[in-house]
Amino acid sequence: MIKLIASDLDGTLLQNGAQELDPLIFDQIRELKEMGIHFVAASGRQYPNLQRLFAPVQDEISYIAENGSLCIHDGKTLSKGLIPRELGNRIIDAIHSCSGCECIVSGEQVCYSDSVNEMFRDHMLHVMKNNMQFVDSMDEIREPYLKIAVCNFNGTKDCLAYFQKQFASEIKVVTSGNIWVDFIAPDANKGTALQTLLDHLHILPEECMAFGDQYNDVEMLQLAGTSYAMSGAAPGISFYADYTTDSVSDVLSELISSVSI
Repeated sequence: MIKLIASDLDGTLLQNGAQELDPLIFDQIRELKEMGIHFVAASGRQYPNLQRLFAPVQDEISYIAENGSLCIHDGKTLSKGLIPRELGNRIIDAIHSCSGCECIVSGEQVCYSDSVNEMFRDHMLHVMKNNMQFVDSMDEIREPYLKIAVCNFNGTKDCLAYFQKQFASEIKVVTSGNIWVDFIAPDANKGTALQTLLDHLHILPEECMAFGDQYNDVEMLQLAGTSYAMSGAAPGISFYADYTTDSVSDVLSELISSVSI
């Protein structure tokens, strides 16, 4: 029996560039809760951003944010992954030297950037609606690095290969959408964060269902007893899933109907 559902956001619950959730998901989360099934938002997005997106049910779900660097349940942090400062600074320097790449560093509540690119600033503030602090230099950041991300509006193909060549032996470098490459803290990913949450709730992996579409979802899809890759997922992601689907809500509707019978 399914007791927990974890879903990615961008490219999964949010499709075709959408930045707001279909209100249907809030009704489904409430119905699932009544059935004893817990919902988890699992994303590369920052925690406050996820809370905003899920505002109608924000206190009824758990969060895996920053690609697993933060796992939060009932407002309490269950796990936190940190990028070593020296490694993080080398990554930031490499991003600055890569043409077309903009850099953000995630803290717990704020993302930092020293970008002066107005298009990027507008995207972060008014499209992504992140809690942002723009600084003159990344040296001004005083809190630990949870995640470092690269935004390239021309796509990720070239810059992904560039950064993987430099850093893959030290840190996981994955795509987190069509224009994003993420550097994830060592030993942190959506799968390890989900396992921490499952242990906390005394739920088995086989009692978990997960949805995803990118390489930052692989460990989560592998862990869950029932997993779905989106039909428009990145190449190869369906290999790690049991099924494919066009819509998370359609699968949830079927699950709700089957449990209600």
